[in-house]
Amino acid sequence: MRDPVVVVGGSLAGLRCVEQLRLHGWTGSITVIGEEPYAPYNRPPLSKDALTRWSSNSPGRWAEIVALRTRAGVTDVSWRLGVSATRVDVEHQLVHLDDGDPIKFCGLVVATGVRPRRISLPGPTTGRHVLRTLDDARALAPRLFDGQRVVVLGAGFVGCEVAATAAAIGCRVTLVEPGPAPLARVLGCEIGAAVGNYQQSKGVRIRCGRTAVAMVPARSGGRVAAVALDDGTEVPADVVIEAVGSVPNVEWLDNIGIDITDGILCDRNLRAGGRPNIVAAGDIARVANPRFDDIPRRIEHWCMPAATARQAAASLASHLTRNSLAPASFAPLPTFWSDQFELRLQSFGQPFLGDAAHLVDGTLDRLQDGAIVHYTRAERLVGVVMTNIPANQQRVHRGLVDSACPAPEPDLATSQHSGAPIDQP
Repeated sequence: MRDPVVVVGGSLAGLRCVEQLRLHGWTGSITVIGEEPYAPYNRPPLSKDALTRWSSNSPGRWAEIVALRTRAGVTDVSWRLGVSATRVDVEHQLVHLDDGDPIKFCGLVVATGVRPRRISLPGPTTGRHVLRTLDDARALAPRLFDGQRVVVLGAGFVGCEVAATAAAIGCRVTLVEPGPAPLARVLGCEIGAAVGNYQQSKGVRIRCGRTAVAMVPARSGGRVAAVALDDGTEVPADVVIEAVGSVPNVEWLDNIGIDITDGILCDRNLRAGGRPNIVAAGDIARVANPRFDDIPRRIEHWCMPAATARQAAASLASHLTRNSLAPASFAPLPTFWSDQFELRLQSFGQPFLGDAAHLVDGTLDRLQDGAIVHYTRAERLVGVVMTNIPANQQRVHRGLVDSACPAPEPDLATSQHSGAPIDQP
Protein backbone atom coordinates (compact mmCIF):
# COMPACT_ATOMS: atom_id res chain seq x y z
CA MET A 1 0.00 0.00 0.00
CA ARG A 2 1.33 3.42 -0.94
CA ASP A 3 2.19 5.92 1.78
CA PRO A 4 -0.38 8.69 2.33
CA VAL A 5 -0.09 12.41 2.44
CA VAL A 6 -0.32 13.20 6.15
CA VAL A 7 -1.98 16.44 7.22
CA VAL A 8 -1.15 17.31 10.83
CA GLY A 9 -3.84 19.66 12.07
CA GLY A 10 -7.58 18.99 12.00
CA SER A 11 -8.25 22.68 11.46
CA LEU A 12 -9.73 24.94 8.80
CA ALA A 13 -6.31 25.05 7.14
CA GLY A 14 -5.99 21.27 7.30
CA LEU A 15 -9.43 20.72 5.80
CA ARG A 16 -8.84 23.20 2.98
CA CYS A 17 -5.50 21.53 2.20
CA VAL A 18 -7.23 18.17 1.88
CA GLU A 19 -9.78 19.65 -0.51
CA GLN A 20 -7.12 21.42 -2.57
CA LEU A 21 -4.93 18.32 -2.81
CA ARG A 22 -7.82 16.53 -4.47
CA LEU A 23 -8.48 19.47 -6.78
CA HIS A 24 -4.82 19.50 -7.80
CA GLY A 25 -4.79 15.86 -8.79
CA TRP A 26 -3.62 13.89 -5.76
CA THR A 27 -5.75 10.74 -5.78
CA GLY A 28 -3.69 8.80 -3.26
CA SER A 29 -4.43 8.29 0.42
CA ILE A 30 -4.71 11.21 2.82
CA THR A 31 -4.66 10.94 6.60
CA VAL A 32 -5.50 13.89 8.87
CA ILE A 33 -4.16 14.00 12.43
CA GLY A 34 -6.19 16.28 14.73
CA GLU A 35 -5.38 17.06 18.36
CA GLU A 36 -8.97 17.97 19.21
CA PRO A 37 -11.68 15.30 19.24
CA TYR A 38 -13.89 17.38 16.93
CA ALA A 39 -14.06 17.63 13.16
CA PRO A 40 -12.80 20.96 11.74
CA TYR A 41 -14.94 23.86 12.94
CA ASN A 42 -15.30 27.62 12.63
CA ARG A 43 -13.59 29.49 15.49
CA PRO A 44 -15.00 33.06 15.23
CA PRO A 45 -18.35 32.13 16.88
CA LEU A 46 -16.50 30.97 20.01
CA SER A 47 -16.02 34.54 21.25
CA LYS A 48 -19.63 35.42 20.48
CA ASP A 49 -22.57 33.02 19.97
CA ALA A 50 -20.95 30.07 21.72
CA LEU A 51 -20.62 32.08 24.94
CA THR A 52 -24.12 33.53 24.90
CA ARG A 53 -26.05 30.40 23.89
CA TRP A 54 -23.94 27.53 25.16
CA SER A 55 -26.41 26.48 27.86
CA SER A 56 -29.02 25.58 25.26
CA ASN A 57 -26.74 23.15 23.42
CA SER A 58 -24.42 20.32 24.44
CA PRO A 59 -20.72 20.37 23.40
CA GLY A 60 -21.48 17.78 20.74
CA ARG A 61 -24.33 19.89 19.42
CA TRP A 62 -22.11 22.98 19.33
CA ALA A 63 -19.49 21.03 17.39
CA GLU A 64 -22.20 20.36 14.82
CA ILE A 65 -23.35 24.00 14.76
CA VAL A 66 -19.87 25.42 14.06
CA ALA A 67 -18.64 22.51 11.91
CA LEU A 68 -17.16 23.52 8.58
CA ARG A 69 -18.83 22.28 5.43
CA THR A 70 -16.81 19.53 3.78
CA ARG A 71 -16.67 19.77 0.02
CA ALA A 72 -17.24 16.89 -2.35
CA GLY A 73 -14.34 14.60 -3.14
CA VAL A 74 -12.87 14.16 0.34
CA THR A 75 -15.15 11.50 1.77
CA ASP A 76 -12.39 8.90 1.48
CA VAL A 77 -9.98 10.80 3.74
CA SER A 78 -8.93 9.09 6.98
CA TRP A 79 -9.40 11.20 10.12
CA ARG A 80 -7.54 10.42 13.35
CA LEU A 81 -8.90 12.85 15.93
CA GLY A 82 -7.85 13.31 19.54
CA VAL A 83 -4.24 12.47 18.63
CA SER A 84 -1.17 14.74 18.61
CA ALA A 85 2.04 14.63 16.60
CA THR A 86 5.14 14.57 18.81
CA ARG A 87 8.00 14.61 16.28
CA VAL A 88 8.96 14.02 12.66
CA ASP A 89 11.59 11.65 11.33
CA VAL A 90 12.46 13.24 7.99
CA GLU A 91 14.93 10.54 6.95
CA HIS A 92 12.37 7.75 7.28
CA GLN A 93 9.35 9.99 6.53
CA LEU A 94 7.55 9.18 9.75
CA VAL A 95 5.27 11.26 11.96
CA HIS A 96 5.36 10.03 15.56
CA LEU A 97 2.12 10.36 17.53
CA ASP A 98 1.36 10.55 21.23
CA ASP A 99 -0.58 7.28 21.06
CA GLY A 100 2.65 5.50 20.16
CA ASP A 101 1.60 4.65 16.61
CA PRO A 102 3.87 6.35 14.00
CA ILE A 103 2.54 6.94 10.51
CA LYS A 104 4.59 6.99 7.32
CA PHE A 105 4.11 9.76 4.74
CA CYS A 106 5.10 10.65 1.21
CA GLY A 107 4.09 14.28 1.74
CA LEU A 108 3.50 16.23 4.94
CA VAL A 109 1.20 19.21 5.52
CA VAL A 110 1.81 21.12 8.75
CA ALA A 111 -1.37 22.90 9.86
CA THR A 112 -1.09 22.72 13.64
CA GLY A 113 -1.98 26.38 14.13
CA VAL A 114 -1.48 28.26 17.37
CA ARG A 115 -2.45 28.07 21.02
CA PRO A 116 -3.21 30.92 23.43
CA ARG A 117 -0.23 32.47 25.11
CA ARG A 118 -0.45 32.05 28.89
CA ILE A 119 0.75 34.63 31.40
CA SER A 120 3.10 33.41 34.12
CA LEU A 121 1.77 35.04 37.29
CA PRO A 122 1.84 34.10 40.96
CA GLY A 123 -1.43 33.19 42.61
CA PRO A 124 -4.30 30.77 41.99
CA THR A 125 -5.10 29.34 38.57
CA THR A 126 -8.75 28.43 39.20
CA GLY A 127 -10.90 31.06 37.53
CA ARG A 128 -8.37 31.78 34.76
CA HIS A 129 -9.45 31.05 31.20
CA VAL A 130 -8.31 31.29 27.60
CA LEU A 131 -10.44 31.06 24.46
CA ARG A 132 -9.33 29.18 21.39
CA THR A 133 -11.14 25.83 21.28
CA LEU A 134 -14.63 24.43 21.77
CA ASP A 135 -13.54 23.04 25.12
CA ASP A 136 -12.25 26.49 26.14
CA ALA A 137 -15.68 27.95 25.32
CA ARG A 138 -17.36 25.11 27.18
CA ALA A 139 -15.34 25.90 30.32
CA LEU A 140 -15.85 29.67 30.10
CA ALA A 141 -19.50 30.03 29.07
CA PRO A 142 -21.10 28.86 32.37
CA ARG A 143 -19.00 31.41 34.26
CA LEU A 144 -20.43 34.37 32.33
CA PHE A 145 -23.73 35.60 33.73
CA ASP A 146 -25.35 38.78 34.96
CA GLY A 147 -23.30 40.50 37.68
CA GLN A 148 -20.11 38.46 37.31
CA ARG A 149 -16.91 40.49 37.59
CA VAL A 150 -14.80 39.69 34.53
CA VAL A 151 -11.25 40.88 33.87
CA VAL A 152 -9.94 40.47 30.33
CA LEU A 153 -6.17 40.68 29.98
CA GLY A 154 -5.27 41.91 26.50
CA ALA A 155 -7.23 44.19 24.18
CA GLY A 156 -6.56 42.56 20.83
CA PHE A 157 -9.40 41.20 18.73
CA VAL A 158 -10.17 38.22 20.96
CA GLY A 159 -9.99 40.35 24.10
CA CYS A 160 -12.23 43.09 22.70
CA GLU A 161 -14.77 40.61 21.32
CA VAL A 162 -15.05 38.53 24.48
CA ALA A 163 -15.25 41.73 26.57
CA ALA A 164 -18.17 42.88 24.42
CA THR A 165 -19.89 39.49 24.67
CA ALA A 166 -19.49 39.31 28.45
CA ALA A 167 -20.74 42.88 28.91
CA ALA A 168 -23.78 42.16 26.73
CA ILE A 169 -24.59 39.20 28.97
CA GLY A 170 -24.56 41.53 31.98
CA CYS A 171 -21.07 40.96 33.37
CA ARG A 172 -19.08 43.82 34.88
CA VAL A 173 -16.07 43.83 32.56
CA THR A 174 -12.65 45.41 32.91
CA LEU A 175 -10.30 45.26 29.93
CA VAL A 176 -6.61 45.54 30.86
CA GLU A 177 -4.16 46.41 28.08
CA PRO A 178 -0.43 47.18 28.43
CA GLY A 179 -0.43 49.23 25.23
CA PRO A 180 -1.71 52.78 24.77
CA ALA A 181 -5.12 51.74 23.35
CA PRO A 182 -7.14 48.67 22.41
CA LEU A 183 -6.11 47.20 19.06
CA ALA A 184 -3.31 49.77 18.77
CA ARG A 185 -0.87 47.31 17.20
CA VAL A 186 -3.26 46.63 14.31
CA LEU A 187 -5.28 49.83 13.98
CA GLY A 188 -2.97 52.45 15.45
CA CYS A 189 -3.44 54.46 18.64
CA GLU A 190 -6.04 56.96 17.38
CA ILE A 191 -8.44 54.43 15.86
CA GLY A 192 -7.75 51.98 18.68
CA ALA A 193 -8.69 54.67 21.19
CA ALA A 194 -11.93 55.27 19.29
CA VAL A 195 -12.78 51.57 19.59
CA GLY A 196 -11.97 51.80 23.29
CA ASN A 197 -14.28 54.77 23.71
CA TYR A 198 -17.06 52.83 21.99
CA GLN A 199 -16.49 49.88 24.32
CA GLN A 200 -16.62 52.19 27.33
CA SER A 201 -19.89 53.68 26.10
CA LYS A 202 -21.26 50.14 26.36
CA GLY A 203 -20.13 49.74 29.96
CA VAL A 204 -16.69 48.13 29.57
CA ARG A 205 -14.08 49.60 31.87
CA ILE A 206 -10.67 49.95 30.19
CA ARG A 207 -7.26 50.19 31.86
CA CYS A 208 -4.59 50.92 29.25
CA GLY A 209 -0.88 51.14 29.99
CA ARG A 210 -1.25 48.57 32.76
CA THR A 211 -0.10 44.97 33.16
CA ALA A 212 -1.13 42.22 35.56
CA VAL A 213 1.51 41.21 38.11
CA ALA A 214 -0.36 38.65 40.24
CA MET A 215 -3.62 36.84 40.82
CA VAL A 216 -5.10 37.60 44.23
CA PRO A 217 -6.69 34.56 45.91
CA ALA A 218 -10.07 34.50 47.60
CA ARG A 219 -10.03 34.29 51.38
CA SER A 220 -11.45 30.80 51.26
CA GLY A 221 -10.79 28.35 48.46
CA GLY A 222 -8.26 28.52 45.67
CA ARG A 223 -10.08 30.75 43.18
CA VAL A 224 -9.00 34.09 41.82
CA ALA A 225 -10.67 37.03 43.61
CA ALA A 226 -8.82 39.94 41.98
CA VAL A 227 -6.05 40.84 39.56
CA ALA A 228 -3.15 42.91 40.91
CA LEU A 229 -1.83 45.48 38.44
CA ASP A 230 1.60 47.07 38.15
CA ASP A 231 0.38 50.39 39.58
CA GLY A 232 -0.50 48.75 42.90
CA THR A 233 -4.26 48.61 42.30
CA GLU A 234 -6.39 45.49 42.35
CA VAL A 235 -9.29 44.78 40.01
CA PRO A 236 -11.95 42.47 41.53
CA ALA A 237 -12.50 39.37 39.41
CA ASP A 238 -14.69 36.30 39.50
CA VAL A 239 -13.38 35.34 36.06
CA VAL A 240 -10.09 36.19 34.34
CA ILE A 241 -9.75 35.74 30.59
CA GLU A 242 -6.24 35.82 29.16
CA ALA A 243 -6.14 37.14 25.58
CA VAL A 244 -2.51 38.16 25.19
CA GLY A 245 -1.67 36.61 21.85
CA SER A 246 -0.73 33.20 20.56
CA VAL A 247 2.13 30.72 20.34
CA PRO A 248 2.70 28.65 17.16
CA ASN A 249 2.51 24.89 17.72
CA VAL A 250 5.91 24.04 16.26
CA GLU A 251 7.79 22.29 19.06
CA TRP A 252 7.28 18.88 17.47
CA LEU A 253 9.30 20.07 14.44
CA ASP A 254 12.41 21.22 16.29
CA ASN A 255 14.55 18.34 15.01
CA ILE A 256 14.18 18.71 11.23
CA GLY A 257 16.40 21.70 10.53
CA ILE A 258 13.84 24.35 9.53
CA ASP A 259 13.37 27.85 10.93
CA ILE A 260 10.58 27.73 13.54
CA THR A 261 11.45 31.01 15.25
CA ASP A 262 7.92 32.35 14.83
CA GLY A 263 5.92 29.69 13.08
CA ILE A 264 7.41 27.93 10.07
CA LEU A 265 9.48 29.98 7.64
CA CYS A 266 8.19 29.12 4.15
CA ASP A 267 9.14 30.01 0.62
CA ARG A 268 6.55 31.52 -1.71
CA ASN A 269 5.12 28.05 -2.42
CA LEU A 270 4.63 27.38 1.30
CA ARG A 271 7.40 24.79 1.37
CA ALA A 272 8.96 24.46 4.82
CA GLY A 273 12.66 25.19 4.63
CA GLY A 274 12.47 24.63 0.89
CA ARG A 275 11.62 20.94 1.32
CA PRO A 276 9.34 19.95 -1.58
CA ASN A 277 7.49 17.26 0.38
CA ILE A 278 6.76 19.35 3.51
CA VAL A 279 4.45 22.36 3.33
CA ALA A 280 2.73 24.56 5.89
CA ALA A 281 -0.68 26.23 5.95
CA GLY A 282 -2.72 28.46 8.23
CA ASP A 283 -1.67 30.52 11.25
CA ILE A 284 1.58 28.62 11.52
CA ALA A 285 2.98 29.65 8.12
CA ARG A 286 5.43 32.59 8.05
CA VAL A 287 5.69 33.77 4.47
CA ALA A 288 6.29 37.02 2.60
CA ASN A 289 3.48 38.71 0.70
CA PRO A 290 4.96 40.49 -2.35
CA ARG A 291 1.98 42.85 -2.50
CA PHE A 292 3.58 44.68 0.42
CA ASP A 293 7.25 43.72 0.90
CA ASP A 294 9.60 40.74 1.19
CA ILE A 295 9.38 40.27 4.97
CA PRO A 296 7.96 36.87 6.03
CA ARG A 297 5.10 37.23 8.52
CA ARG A 298 2.47 35.10 10.17
CA ILE A 299 -0.98 36.59 9.54
CA GLU A 300 -3.70 35.27 11.85
CA HIS A 301 -6.72 36.32 9.79
CA TRP A 302 -9.62 34.03 8.97
CA CYS A 303 -8.91 34.31 5.22
CA MET A 304 -5.35 33.02 5.47
CA PRO A 305 -6.00 29.29 6.07
CA ALA A 306 -7.76 29.00 2.70
CA ALA A 307 -5.19 31.17 0.91
CA THR A 308 -2.19 29.30 2.28
CA ALA A 309 -3.90 25.93 1.73
CA ARG A 310 -4.40 26.64 -1.97
CA GLN A 311 -0.72 27.41 -2.49
CA ALA A 312 0.61 24.68 -0.19
CA ALA A 313 -1.57 21.98 -1.77
CA ALA A 314 -0.67 23.07 -5.31
CA SER A 315 3.02 22.95 -4.40
CA LEU A 316 2.84 19.54 -2.73
CA ALA A 317 0.61 18.00 -5.39
CA SER A 318 3.00 19.25 -8.09
CA HIS A 319 5.91 17.53 -6.38
CA LEU A 320 4.01 14.28 -5.83
CA THR A 321 2.32 13.99 -9.22
CA ARG A 322 4.96 15.65 -11.45
CA ASN A 323 2.35 18.03 -12.78
CA SER A 324 3.50 21.57 -13.47
CA LEU A 325 2.98 23.90 -10.57
CA ALA A 326 0.46 26.62 -11.39
CA PRO A 327 2.51 29.81 -11.77
CA ALA A 328 0.24 31.96 -9.62
CA SER A 329 2.13 34.05 -7.09
CA PHE A 330 1.22 33.76 -3.44
CA ALA A 331 -0.06 37.28 -2.87
CA PRO A 332 -3.42 37.20 -1.09
CA LEU A 333 -5.15 40.40 -0.06
CA PRO A 334 -5.62 39.90 3.70
CA THR A 335 -9.02 40.63 5.19
CA PHE A 336 -10.46 40.49 8.67
CA TRP A 337 -13.57 41.47 10.53
CA SER A 338 -14.51 41.85 14.17
CA ASP A 339 -17.96 42.12 15.78
CA GLN A 340 -18.19 44.07 19.04
CA PHE A 341 -21.67 44.96 20.31
CA GLU A 342 -23.34 46.67 17.32
CA LEU A 343 -19.99 47.55 15.74
CA ARG A 344 -18.53 45.58 12.83
CA LEU A 345 -14.96 46.36 11.85
CA GLN A 346 -13.98 45.20 8.36
CA SER A 347 -10.49 45.52 6.93
CA PHE A 348 -8.61 44.83 3.72
CA GLY A 349 -4.85 44.91 3.27
CA GLN A 350 -2.35 45.28 6.09
CA PRO A 351 -3.20 48.42 8.09
CA PHE A 352 -0.48 47.70 10.66
CA LEU A 353 2.14 48.47 7.99
CA GLY A 354 0.93 52.03 7.63
CA ASP A 355 2.95 55.00 8.83
CA ALA A 356 -0.11 57.30 8.62
CA ALA A 357 -3.87 56.89 9.03
CA HIS A 358 -6.41 59.10 7.25
CA LEU A 359 -10.09 59.37 8.16
CA VAL A 360 -11.83 59.59 4.78
CA ASP A 361 -15.44 59.24 5.89
CA GLY A 362 -17.41 59.43 9.13
CA THR A 363 -16.16 60.42 12.56
CA LEU A 364 -14.15 58.58 15.18
CA ASP A 365 -16.53 59.80 17.86
CA ARG A 366 -19.38 57.79 16.29
CA LEU A 367 -17.85 54.64 14.83
CA GLN A 368 -21.23 52.94 15.01
CA ASP A 369 -22.58 55.42 12.43
CA GLY A 370 -19.95 54.39 9.90
CA ALA A 371 -16.33 55.37 9.38
CA ILE A 372 -13.61 54.65 6.81
CA VAL A 373 -9.89 54.94 7.56
CA HIS A 374 -7.13 54.59 4.97
CA TYR A 375 -3.62 53.53 6.03
CA THR A 376 -0.64 54.58 3.94
CA ARG A 377 3.06 53.75 3.97
CA ALA A 378 5.30 56.21 2.16
CA GLU A 379 2.05 57.69 0.77
CA ARG A 380 0.96 54.36 -0.77
CA LEU A 381 -2.33 52.86 0.38
CA VAL A 382 -1.63 49.58 2.21
CA GLY A 383 -4.86 48.99 4.12
CA VAL A 384 -8.35 50.18 4.97
CA VAL A 385 -10.49 49.74 8.06
CA MET A 386 -14.23 50.36 7.96
CA THR A 387 -16.92 50.29 10.61
CA ASN A 388 -20.58 49.59 9.82
CA ILE A 389 -20.12 50.31 6.12
CA PRO A 390 -22.44 48.76 3.48
CA ALA A 391 -21.05 45.93 1.36
CA ASN A 392 -21.06 47.95 -1.88
CA GLN A 393 -18.80 50.59 -0.32
CA GLN A 394 -16.58 47.89 1.15
CA ARG A 395 -15.98 46.55 -2.35
CA VAL A 396 -14.95 49.98 -3.56
CA HIS A 397 -12.31 50.42 -0.88
CA ARG A 398 -11.11 46.84 -1.23
CA GLY A 399 -10.54 47.65 -4.90
CA LEU A 400 -8.51 50.72 -3.98
CA VAL A 401 -6.16 48.64 -1.82
CA ASP A 402 -5.98 45.94 -4.48
CA SER A 403 -4.96 48.51 -7.08
CA ALA A 404 -2.43 50.22 -4.83
CA CYS A 405 -0.84 46.92 -3.81
CA PRO A 406 -1.25 44.68 -6.87
CA ALA A 407 -0.24 41.05 -6.94
CA PRO A 408 2.96 40.59 -8.98
CA GLU A 409 2.88 38.92 -12.36
CA PRO A 410 3.40 35.14 -12.26
CA ASP A 411 7.00 34.00 -12.45
CA LEU A 412 6.91 31.26 -15.08
CA ALA A 413 10.43 30.23 -14.19
CA THR A 414 9.22 28.89 -10.86
CA SER A 415 6.47 26.79 -12.44
CA GLN A 416 8.23 23.49 -11.97
CA HIS A 417 8.21 20.36 -9.94
CA SER A 418 11.03 18.58 -8.18
CA GLY A 419 11.84 15.03 -7.29
CA ALA A 420 10.51 11.74 -8.59
CA PRO A 421 6.77 11.18 -9.13
CA ILE A 422 4.80 9.29 -6.51
CA ASP A 423 2.69 6.40 -7.78
CA GLN A 424 -0.99 6.80 -6.98
CA PRO A 425 -3.85 4.31 -6.92
